[in-house]
Amino acid sequence: MCIYERLKELGIVLPKAPVPLGVYYPAKEFGEKFIYISGQGPNVDGKAISTGKLGRELTLEQGQKAAYACMINVLGVLSDKIGDLNKVKSAVKVLGFVASTEDFYDHPKVINAGSQLLVDVFGEQIGKAARSTVGTNSLPGNIPVEIEALFEIE
Repeated sequence: MCIYERLKELGIVLPKAPVPLGVYYPAKEFGEKFIYISGQGPNVDGKAISTGKLGRELTLEQGQKAAYACMINVLGVLSDKIGDLNKVKSAVKVLGFVASTEDFYDHPKVINAGSQLLVDVFGEQIGKAARSTVGTNSLPGNIPVEIEALFEIE
């Protein structure tokens, strides 16, 4: 199945890659077949859809919506870099950061929303990646979630 047809079925419109806010590339190729996507926040049209910490200002469900938005941005950056998401051979690794209170322990449930999006788009064989999830006391701009990813390209 064409990935762009699948995105359309899911009602997903990919954003353009954001302009970096620092000295880094949004996407960096290495080796012959790998693309690393820098951390992406939950921005829609250039603005964070939520701010604050999970366990204080934000619920688990709001964190999951943020993770979903982060992963859409990851896919937008990837698409801009490689030109065709049908070239994705494998989602290799996902790293999710969750800004939370010290008594919030559902970080994996938050990042599951982003991981599930990859499976929904690419199927389990290609979209299910290795993953780590980290809780942190803060993220840039007070965003609640940031996700970075590594992909293998054909």
